[in-house]
This record gives sequence, structure tokens and C-alpha cells, in this order.
Amino acid sequence: MKAKVIKNFLSAIAIIVAISIVASICVYAEPDNKRGLHPDESSADPLGLDCKSAILLEANTGTVLYEKNADEPLPPASVTKIMTLLLVMEAIEDGRVEYGDKVRASANACSMGGSQIYLRENEEMTVEDMLKSVIIASANDAAVALAEHLCGSEESFVEQMNIKAGKLAMENTHFENTNGLDDTVQNHVSSARDISIMSRELIKYPKVTEYSSIWMDSIRNGSFGLTNTNRLIRFYKGATGLKTGSTDKAGFCISATAERGDMSLICVVMGAKTRDIRNSIATKLLDYGFNNYRIFKADAEKLENIPILRGEKASFAAEFPAVKIVVPKETGKIRAGINVIENIKAPIKKGDIVGLVSYTDGKSEICQVDIIAVENVEKSSFWGNFKLFLKKCAEII
Repeated sequence: MKAKVIKNFLSAIAIIVAISIVASICVYAEPDNKRGLHPDESSADPLGLDCKSAILLEANTGTVLYEKNADEPLPPASVTKIMTLLLVMEAIEDGRVEYGDKVRASANACSMGGSQIYLRENEEMTVEDMLKSVIIASANDAAVALAEHLCGSEESFVEQMNIKAGKLAMENTHFENTNGLDDTVQNHVSSARDISIMSRELIKYPKVTEYSSIWMDSIRNGSFGLTNTNRLIRFYKGATGLKTGSTDKAGFCISATAERGDMSLICVVMGAKTRDIRNSIATKLLDYGFNNYRIFKADAEKLENIPILRGEKASFAAEFPAVKIVVPKETGKIRAGINVIENIKAPIKKGDIVGLVSYTDGKSEICQVDIIAVENVEKSSFWGNFKLFLKKCAEII
């Protein structure tokens, strides 16, 4: 009997020692990515784009797939209205204005040239119809009317546009008006990258792509027709928007958005020579994205019973987040190596990093995510260790 007690005691000691050994964990997932995905960088413009600047990115992840002179400040023409629309949508979301509110057109708004819906001074139109007019038909007069409705004057609204550009880290942008007319401006510029940034923010509002994907509509109870200035909506599979623009200074510009499956692309073209060249470049870039890349997704995962030393309990739980990244289509199976830090000692706090998940395709690392503790574990006292010891003894006996 005495020998049996000693044997059980030694077994309990062995179990407690085993608790202190933390094994690394390895699981397998399918492909994913978050690396630089540019084509052959030995050429400044491998696709040979006939424009001053351009960029292509995947909207969900922000991954840049292609760029040409993407940070060069250039006149953006009516693509400016993306920022105008973004501020209006934020005002609607914040409850400062509603779709059904009436907007009265000022003499200043009615004086705008270029694309317009020919607002008459003091004419009233709902915010919704004004938005449709700006998004679908690029109406300069409606853009100014909305700006004045929100901020009292176009000048005050433009100040907010520039403040928002700063918050979004649009480093090569400066606005002087709401609509992009540039015959009298001194420094009204943006870059392809900056336009992609504000485009990505704008398409977070489903109402925008609902309107920007309309080919034809009408206002004034059907008496005035609206035709989309973006012909890709009609002719490109998956096109959802977003905004075109052209002036003598700017040339032909576009921020084009399209979706196919899990992929959502934003393509910005600036300074093309003609509308057809602009549309051809946008088509080429979007095709390049859809033909060469795909989205990899992996679910979040919770890890239970991770051993911990000197804690008030023997183990704890942690988790790592879901992954959604862009990979080249030819990428093979991706392995997710889950590695927990060895010999973790108490105390730990919820939110502490306790390991790393490394995604690789067998050739190189694609991305990493942290493993995060989801609970607190305090350092055990002497009596806590003794109770744990007695519990293990009881389990054995």
C-alpha cells in the first residue's frame, strides 16, 4: 500500500512537470496573401498604359496590384466629386441630412457650366435626386447645391473636403471646389493613389454603388433623363461605378469599380487622351486584376487549453483573427503554421500576444497574424499551486 502511494505521488509530480511543456501547434489552411503584388518592377509600366498615371487595388484589402506614377498630383476633373459625395454620405449617416430633405438651388449653383441638370434658381429637389444627378450624370450644379445645403457655402464645404483628405492621408490632394471645374483654379489636384483612397471610402456606402451602377434614370417626375457618364457600367462585366471626369487640363479620368465573386477592384486612370483610351485602359487594368489574382479567406480560430506555468489554472484560451488577402491565381496550397510561445508564465492579460500564425505557400511567407489571449490568468499563490497538486493527485488516485 505504501509503495502504491509513493508511485501515485511520483506520477502526480510527472504530470505537473508535463504541464510546463508547451508544444507548438501546426494546422493547415488554403491559400492567402498580403504581400506586394506588383508585376515585373524592371519596367516602370509593364502594361504600357497610355495615360499620365494609374492605380489598381483590391478594395476589401487595400492591396495595390498595379500602379503607374500613382503619387503625381494632377487635375482630377469631375472625379473630384467622389469627395463631395463622401461628405454628403457621411452627413446622411450622421443624421445631419436625410434623403427626403429638400435642397434649394442658389444662383451660384445654377451658374455652373459643364455637365448639369440645369437647376433653376430657388428650384427645390430632394437630397436623393441631387445625389443621383451627381453620381449618374456628374451634375456640377447639383454638387454645388448639396455643398451649400450642408455647409452654407461652397467655400466652407471645400474646407471640409480638404480636412477629410488630410484625415485619409491623401498626401497629394488639394481641393478648390466641389465639382472639378478647373478653368479658374490655381491648385486643384489629386493623385491616382489618393483618388483610390477616397473611392474605397465611398463604396462602403451601398447606396452609392446602387446609383453608380444605373445606366439610365430620371428626375423631376420622369421629365428629365439621366444617363451614366461611365460607359463601363453598360459594357464591362461586374462594373459597379464609380466616377468619370474630363477637362482640357485634366484630360480624361476615371475611378472605375467592379466586382466579380469575392474580388472588388478599384481602378483609377488620370490624364488619358480620349474617352475611349481612358475606358480601354480601365478595362485593361480591371481585366489584369481579375485574370491574375484571387481572394483567399481563412476563418478565425480559437485555441483552447494552452498550458501556462505558475498560473492560478493550468491552461488558458487564445484566438487569431480571420484572414482575407489577395494572392496570385497560380498560388498553390498555403500552410498556416500556428506557433504558441513556449513556457508561457503567468500572469497574462486578455489581449496579450501569445503566439504567431505564419501563412506560407511553400516558397515564401505571405502574411502573419498574432495569436491573442482571450482571458486573464493571474499568477498562482503557494496555496494555489498546492491545490492544483492535490487536484492532480486526486485525478490519478
